[in-house]
Amino acid sequence: MKKPLPILGLLIGMLLLALAGFAAFESERSIPPQQTPVVAPVRPSTPKRVLQGEKMVALMCVHCHRDPSTKTLSGRPMPDLGTDLGNLYSANITKDPKFGIGEWTDQQVVTLLRTGAGPDGRPRLGMPRFAYLTDEDASSIVAFLRAENPLTRATSLPSHPQEFSPLAKSLMSTALKPIPLVKHLADAPPASQPVALGRYLVIGRYQCYFCHSQSISTNNEANPELSKGYLGGGDKMLDDDLQVRISRNLTMDPETGLGKWNEAQFSKAVKFGMAPTGILHGPMPKFSTLTDDEVRALWAYLKTVPKIKNATPEDGAVTTK
Repeated sequence: MKKPLPILGLLIGMLLLALAGFAAFESERSIPPQQTPVVAPVRPSTPKRVLQGEKMVALMCVHCHRDPSTKTLSGRPMPDLGTDLGNLYSANITKDPKFGIGEWTDQQVVTLLRTGAGPDGRPRLGMPRFAYLTDEDASSIVAFLRAENPLTRATSLPSHPQEFSPLAKSLMSTALKPIPLVKHLADAPPASQPVALGRYLVIGRYQCYFCHSQSISTNNEANPELSKGYLGGGDKMLDDDLQVRISRNLTMDPETGLGKWNEAQFSKAVKFGMAPTGILHGPMPKFSTLTDDEVRALWAYLKTVPKIKNATPEDGAVTTK
């Protein structure tokens, strides 16, 4: 028997199965529009930015938005979100001008990334808000989504309308709003500053804290490091088989966290899903495209995070939360 998930946690982010799903979910017309924030100009596309964008989209967007039938980012049903909010679907984010984002401006795409608001100002239910994404990374994502690639190929397939439950409609009309723009970096810190780079990767680019803190419903998006149980694990999510999984403790607590691991073991776990205690379960993605500098930076930053004692099932233990 599956354990029920907390409704608010489900509402705000269960679709963050791969540290990301990037794109707009269609809102009901009854959901009131909000004032759309204005973001800074997007940097021009270059081959380097297209490659970086491809890497990030593969980690942050593909899991939720790749349609197996079209093999493009044309959207799919999302049963892993459960049914408390209705039947939800990811949107078409291909280059199609009518059904995708082909006619969106670059700034509209970045606004969605940062605030969760679409061109009409309405919040997109389940859309991760990458508030601290650098200007460079945001521009790279846009560059890839505009580039010629099998994933982004214009696909004339309308996004499936969301089938919101009364609860979802009520919350979207009241509690859920696009988040305001926050001060963010123009560029990621260099590899010569591993702790600073690791912090950016955890709270900005890959948002590790979102799934690995106490609960998505209690995360502090304005100040991620003040989230309850920051990186101590314990959040409940669904895997691809709709089974409940609990996120792991990433602090350096020697008994329940990563305190007895070394950097090589961490690298093998985060890149290939092979931990010292065994195979890591989904929804934890395999970050196989991480560079050695990025792994080193993540490890350096995690060593600075306050330790939390919280055993999780990945350790063969029962969570204390």
